[in-house]
Amino acid sequence: MPSRCARSSSRRTDRDLVIDRDPEPALARIFREEWGRVLASLVGYLHDFDLAEDVAQAAFATAAERWPRDGVPDNPAGWLIRTARNDAIDQLRRRRTLRAKLSQLDRPSEVAPMDQELDRQLSGHSIRDERLELLFMCCHPALSQDAQVALTLRAVGGLSTQEIAACFLVAPEAMKRRLSRAKQKITGAAIPFRVPPDHLLPERLGVVLAVIYLVYNQGYAGRVDLATEAIRLGRILLALMPDEREVSGLLALMLAHDARRAARSDGDELVLLQDQDRSLWDAAQLAEARALADRAITGRGPYALQAAIAVLQTDAPVDWPQVAGLYAELADLTGSPVVQLNRAVAVAQAGRPQDALDLVDSLDRDRLDGYQYLHSTRAELLSRLDRRQEAQAAYARALELARDDRERRFLRRRLEELHGSQS
Repeated sequence: MPSRCARSSSRRTDRDLVIDRDPEPALARIFREEWGRVLASLVGYLHDFDLAEDVAQAAFATAAERWPRDGVPDNPAGWLIRTARNDAIDQLRRRRTLRAKLSQLDRPSEVAPMDQELDRQLSGHSIRDERLELLFMCCHPALSQDAQVALTLRAVGGLSTQEIAACFLVAPEAMKRRLSRAKQKITGAAIPFRVPPDHLLPERLGVVLAVIYLVYNQGYAGRVDLATEAIRLGRILLALMPDEREVSGLLALMLAHDARRAARSDGDELVLLQDQDRSLWDAAQLAEARALADRAITGRGPYALQAAIAVLQTDAPVDWPQVAGLYAELADLTGSPVVQLNRAVAVAQAGRPQDALDLVDSLDRDRLDGYQYLHSTRAELLSRLDRRQEAQAAYARALELARDDRERRFLRRRLEELHGSQS
């Protein structure tokens, strides 16, 4: 949270405390839905991330005090933006820097023309949505990946510093410093608040998609709140860029995996795909994923291909030869050894375990030796080929590398089963 907030002791600006204590659920809902939009509008208007976040927090605090008494306005986002914008202008005037600040903006130094245009927007319900510009700013290549993720969750997702810190298992103060450095980098490097030009858009969109998918994968590993947040970010991006097929592909991929969340474990035990209780799958979410994947696949991009694979794996029976073919296409596109490893699994499921093992053994074993799933995959293939001693050694190596308790228990069971079959 910006240091400016601490100076105003007479005004409540800790939005997290406000939301937690507010008795009106409408404010919490509006905050979740409108935070990114309000902040984006203010960043675009002020070109000052810290000041925009400061006055946005103050506006929500003011809403928490006034709305229970006066009622929620017809245009909550417009009310919040107007309140925050007026607060910012007052602060700038008080510090006698308004003219200096305005001279840095890409508009005439007079406030009135912009005020009149913004007033017309805020008086109605057609406020320009600038979250796309904010997303691209947060995911600029000049920022580290950790900073991109944290800033996206904070600015676009509306998560508090404490929530983000908890998700990534770091202290709140450490996360606060990370966010502060990221915002300083935006200012120091003059990172623009805009959608990139057409010739840069594919590469820059790829970074945005990668950040959202990284957030999802953190959630898939067990932090469900982050998985849900990533899907929400994906929906925001799709609403802003409905014609981008890779955006549809990413959302389809996340939805297809997330739909099986309730069936992936039984208590503390992992449940493999083929053993999952399909009645626990979210049918509506899978249907949405399938529709999005069908739209995306014509582009044959990496997220579209992964979405198609994820959807196919929910069919009964699974068309494993088709899945293997899509993995082969994805491997050619990405050059990823992890994709090749997944392709090998599909080839084995299609009834060709020796071909699958040959594919795994063609990978750079030295480079992937620290990758748990290389060894567990290889162990399973060796087991299917009745090469039990080699399978035991591979399972033991996977167990050495495993960090998740559920996966460690699963690998121990597989080792015990192999030992039992030899006795």
